[in-house]
Amino acid sequence: MKDMLKGKVALVTGASRGIGRAIALALAENGAAVAVNYSSSESSALEVAELIRKNGGKAEIFKAGINIETEVEEMFSAIEKSLGPVDILVNNAGITKDNLLMRMKTDEWDSVIDVNLKGTFLCTRRAVRGMMKNRYGKIINISSVVGFTGNAGQFNYSAAKAGVIGMTKTAALEFASRGIRVNAVAPGFVETDMTASLPDDVKTTYMEKIPLKSLGRPEDIANAVVYLASPLSDYMTGQTLHLNGGMYLQ
Repeated sequence: MKDMLKGKVALVTGASRGIGRAIALALAENGAAVAVNYSSSESSALEVAELIRKNGGKAEIFKAGINIETEVEEMFSAIEKSLGPVDILVNNAGITKDNLLMRMKTDEWDSVIDVNLKGTFLCTRRAVRGMMKNRYGKIINISSVVGFTGNAGQFNYSAAKAGVIGMTKTAALEFASRGIRVNAVAPGFVETDMTASLPDDVKTTYMEKIPLKSLGRPEDIANAVVYLASPLSDYMTGQTLHLNGGMYLQ
């Protein structure tokens, strides 16, 4: 099954590190040519692309701020010229600007909404142009458990990630007749640079909320994305896979 994405072109936003990096590597391992998007860390993006090539895959890096319309357009045009039309879009890029609501600055709200929501909107809108022509596409949006449960200090981030779920469902309805499947993955707390920097007492508090008593790995999220990107999930659209160790049970 390692070649089940062979011949497909995948764009992963925010793919230079963390969950995005793991997703890019996993898609490539399963045969996809991967467009590695980054906004600032060119060296990290190059490292991901070079690792993919070293393992026999195909990858190129593309710099773009996903919340800037002109840069999104230029990125997609460059991908189409270099790798071909995007068959699989993974809207992974996101930022946090945590603060309690009463202390949250307007720019902390604006920047999180701009990247997490507007970025998903711009990339999805551009991707479906080619997907509609081909009558095929897989769009996977990375949401978060806090979009369902809320989280103190993340008024902006939880709103954005809940919004991503609404966008997923609406896009699934709008594009199903064109052969485009749109689904989401909602990770819980995952071992990344962000969680590694948390104080021990905060980590302990999180662990108490997780029945499996462990943080997720980026590879856990990547495996779910591969499933959603593959033919194995062709009868699924508008759904969310919850990967959180049991801390949120539907």
